[in-house]
Amino acid sequence: MGLIITTLRRFVRGIASSIVQFGYTVFLILWDISLVLINAITCNRKVGKVTPKGHPGAGGVWPEYIPPQPGDSRSSCPALNAMANHGIIARDGRNISFREVSAKARTTFNFSPSLALFMTRALSQILDRSYLTGTFDLSDADVHDGIEHDASFTRPDSHLQPDQSMPEGQLVASLLKCATGRPPRIHATSFDPPLPPDDSPYYGVAAQAAKGLADFDKNRTLTPRDFGRRLDARRRECRRDNGQYSIDFKHKLINSANASQLSHVFGGVVPDLYTFLTEERLPEGWEPRDRHQMGITIVALNVTALPIEFGLKEEVDKPLNLV
Repeated sequence: MGLIITTLRRFVRGIASSIVQFGYTVFLILWDISLVLINAITCNRKVGKVTPKGHPGAGGVWPEYIPPQPGDSRSSCPALNAMANHGIIARDGRNISFREVSAKARTTFNFSPSLALFMTRALSQILDRSYLTGTFDLSDADVHDGIEHDASFTRPDSHLQPDQSMPEGQLVASLLKCATGRPPRIHATSFDPPLPPDDSPYYGVAAQAAKGLADFDKNRTLTPRDFGRRLDARRRECRRDNGQYSIDFKHKLINSANASQLSHVFGGVVPDLYTFLTEERLPEGWEPRDRHQMGITIVALNVTALPIEFGLKEEVDKPLNLV
């Protein structure tokens, strides 16, 4: 009898979960489309006014940057790490609520409320925690094939480097050297920044990246096509070098969405991306390049991400391995 009751309870919970998930998905799609329409009929925010007044980063003034200290928690996500390094979320990267991350990501990177909810709720589901009441440490986000995945732009695969908290300078340089776009119309805020202090955990990363970019004209932008070329090469590298390389379709889309975020939030501007990706720091005077009133929507993100993903030659050049 106990087995029957447990089975029925699991069945009912599964049905209820599916109904809630369906309703949530429909709501999110309709909400996001409405934000797309609002963006289409409203003026962009003024330059210098993208970050709302009263929030960290308003007017390009970001809270003090302090690199992680011993015992602090960090993840494979540069955006989460940068918010912790600036004290926008808890500096130690611990016991952070999903709802707080959603709210802070909106004002820091000009994500639409629908995109911020989608990303943070997805993380809460990966960790099997409540979005409304749950908390997490940044390192919790690094469960493999959660939001962390193989073929990252800035991290070696976790099989080769289990600690995903720090970027690798050579990988950052390889990405930025793909830039073929014109110089940004709004000048970069961090052109040729100095290396961080010797005692910074990011010193080696920045020094390695700077060496790789020594003869490269940084006054350029990465276009979506540039991101695609690097992503194609990166997957080939990982397939060759990592005997446990694995990336399913969902994580391929996450991979391309990461490229789309860097394109929308930073405009692909190389000097700003250099600072963000090597030190996980927001440049002084910087603000999100996307100035839409309601922020970057899920639709807008995918309009850039999908052509990147479906344009990768690596996906058709590799063996089918059907048998």
